Amino acid sequence: MKVRIDPEVCAGFGICVGISPEVFELHDDGYATILVGEVPAELEDLVRRAVDQCPSRAISLSDEASNG
Repeated sequence: MKVRIDPEVCAGFGICVGISPEVFELHDDGYATILVGEVPAELEDLVRRAVDQCPSRAISLSDEASNG
């Protein structure tokens, strides 16, 4: 699973960081960034919760295969 943050939509609430600091962090500009290329299986439920709880709806998930 891949996770994406739309930088045009992110408002820097930081809820995602509170839920899954292994996957998200707040950048120096105050907006969320992603720390991993692929979400580790053991963190998928937390990332889904971060998607659901993002007030600005800036986070999205993709199950796209790595082979293109």
